[in-house]
Amino acid sequence: MATGDTKLSICSDALIMLGASPLSSFSEGTDAAQICDRIYDDTRDTLLQMYPWSFTYKKSQLARTTNTPVNEYRYEFTLPSDRLGSGVRAIYNSNSVGAQSINTGWEVFGSSVFSNETTLYADYQFRPSEDVLPTYFIQLLKYWMTWHIAEAVTDQLTKAEYYKQVAAGLPSENMRGGMFRQCTQIDSQTRPSWQIDDFDLTAVR
Repeated sequence: MATGDTKLSICSDALIMLGASPLSSFSEGTDAAQICDRIYDDTRDTLLQMYPWSFTYKKSQLARTTNTPVNEYRYEFTLPSDRLGSGVRAIYNSNSVGAQSINTGWEVFGSSVFSNETTLYADYQFRPSEDVLPTYFIQLLKYWMTWHIAEAVTDQLTKAEYYKQVAAGLPSENMRGGMFRQCTQIDSQTRPSWQIDDFDLTAVR
């Protein structure tokens, strides 16, 4: 966990990597402060949604509304207001231990889920505050910001290209190289390993 990190400290470190002065506040009146303040939120949210980071998911029971869909489904459920993006990772119709997600019988429409199930639970992505983000993601976010503000702050396209490669790798890696790849590998270590369970058709061989 990166204790004490904020939007201001992340943007300041990105500026320092470009050889510029850190920010005292976003209202200090400089071009750098305005640039960082304007693009940071969208840049952070896009990076969070590019990968199913383990620290961005939570579970919640969905609230059923009194509305009735016009056809196909019987019930409408409201998606959590703190969700990041437009969808959900998994939907369940039970909160019992060992419950399995259901892959059919529901659809997302805007900020709602339609279904014939009377109760639904969801795994969804949300936006953690900067002070609880893992250190490896904070470092990636600093590189990501440095890349995105480099040309505007320094007027040097070569610096933007350099930090893009540091953050996301070579063009052939489709934005999945560099520090991004290292962070996904670190993040995957927090998840349980998949194993092949016993299955009747393979057990007889």
